[in-house]
Amino acid sequence: MHFVGNPRQPMPDGLPFRLTDYLELVDWTGCVIRKDKRGAIQKSIPPVLDRLGISVENWVTMANEFEKTFKGFVGSSESLTKNIEFFNLERRVGLSSFRQYL
Repeated sequence: MHFVGNPRQPMPDGLPFRLTDYLELVDWTGCVIRKDKRGAIQKSIPPVLDRLGISVENWVTMANEFEKTFKGFVGSSESLTKNIEFFNLERRVGLSSFRQYL
């Protein structure tokens, strides 16, 4: 579903918050996980998109047009290659989108 912003009447179909609010929540959640547990994020590490090396513009495009942007598998070049070999496919569907957005 799309991020449609703060709750209001009439409420459009979608998630009732902004994408930036969601990313902040995910980032905050990772920071408050106990430090002795796997998955904790140090507070000194930059926000999630900075860590992933994804521009805000590319993230918004992917979030709003995921199925249009990626026609096959999604992942790193290595994981795409492994899946293509595993499924005995002839071409790397999605590699150009991966390179463009990620």
